[in-house]
Amino acid sequence: MREEIRPQPGPQTDFFKTSADIAILGGAAGGGKTWGLLIEPLRHVITNPLFAALFLRRTTPQIENPGGLWDASSHLYPKVGGVPKVGLKEWRWGAGGKVKMSHLEHEVSKLNYQGSEIPLLCFDELTHFTETQFWYMVSRNRSMSGVRGYVRATCNPDPDSFVARLIEWWIDQETGFPIKARSGKVRWLLRVNDRLHWGNTREELIERFRGKIPPDALLPKSVTFIPASLNDNAALMKADPGYLANLLALPTIERERLLRGNWKIRASAGLYFQRSWMKPVSALPAGIRLVRAWDLAATEKTETNDPDFTETVLMGEYERRFFVIEHAFMQGSPRRVQQFVLNTAERDRAAGRSVTISIPQDPGQAGKAQVTTYSELLVGHTVRFSTESRAAQSSSTAPAAKAAKVSRFGPFSAQCQAGNVDYVPGAWNTEFFDRLEAFPEAMHDDTADACSRGFNQLIGRGAPAQFVTFPLIGR
Repeated sequence: MREEIRPQPGPQTDFFKTSADIAILGGAAGGGKTWGLLIEPLRHVITNPLFAALFLRRTTPQIENPGGLWDASSHLYPKVGGVPKVGLKEWRWGAGGKVKMSHLEHEVSKLNYQGSEIPLLCFDELTHFTETQFWYMVSRNRSMSGVRGYVRATCNPDPDSFVARLIEWWIDQETGFPIKARSGKVRWLLRVNDRLHWGNTREELIERFRGKIPPDALLPKSVTFIPASLNDNAALMKADPGYLANLLALPTIERERLLRGNWKIRASAGLYFQRSWMKPVSALPAGIRLVRAWDLAATEKTETNDPDFTETVLMGEYERRFFVIEHAFMQGSPRRVQQFVLNTAERDRAAGRSVTISIPQDPGQAGKAQVTTYSELLVGHTVRFSTESRAAQSSSTAPAAKAAKVSRFGPFSAQCQAGNVDYVPGAWNTEFFDRLEAFPEAMHDDTADACSRGFNQLIGRGAPAQFVTFPLIGR
């Protein structure tokens, strides 16, 4: 009796049927994601000699491990005529179609595919890849096989990955859980100058950017996200009823992500900051002391790096109650950073704020030059420069650096937890809260560093500061 191979009802079938250029299946462990991915090329490779699919994991062991891509494909592809080429990690069919499995362990590994033509591009655990790897490989997603090139991917939740930003429309940003009514809904995406622009239709995006970008770049892609959980995988539940118990036994953070599919919960949530600790205020008290704290970086983002941010937090204190009034950030060259600092200072002045500006000073001669540069730049403003420990200044994730940053953040964290810190409602709130709740596990800790500096400045704690007030001349 011939065995029938088809996706399971529910998310697997929705994943198999979608017409989106980029479709992502994910949200929890045990949802049948990898199996759903492996079925996808079978609609073409068996009969189309020009069709090929490339499956990617971040590292080779992830392909070869028990239960990994190669292992799983070995239970499926021979049943439909696939012949393995083990050394090449390839499957081939009599008609000529093939499936290859490979890795992108290093950022530069993507360049191995320069000039490639890949009709079907499949990412298993997309959150393990960098954003630049993903979009570079998407540029290789083209086809002369008669089948329009398309991308399929699976993933588990990771709130700090680029995937979380890519699929945020499908996720409730308050709870972190997928919005059921949006599962499988298709939206359109156009990438312009490394920014993502979304529309409900292809025509909407084309009209929005017609005449603003070259016609050959006016090519929106359709995107969808389909959440899947263990409850959607009847085959696994039947074959391994104990798997649910394994997920239930996970620590809270991992259980929320892998069992419930929560895209917002972080390993540090509840340890150093929770947004519920702060309350909104409609007005600031008269006589409040204001400090605008900066955490400076001066490297532009490129396709091969994701440097720290330059961040600023405007904070205030009145009778030992504290207020966070504004948060802003950017990535850019030294010149752009300096312009950002100056523009912000001028905006504070225009708003009638009497603000002390607190800027970190690098050690040694570089720090002296930095003081000179910003002193001249901020003529007419009150500025404090102060150094920090080398560990606290480091952007390294080494234990000493992380411990120093956590120690500096501690006093502000404690006051937040005690309910002594309020905030002014604004468009900046969500990003600010997200970044602090990620501390210290997230890739970037610049928001926490800026808060530490501002709070410690307000309470008079920290390294001795060089106080500089420059008269306003010629302005």
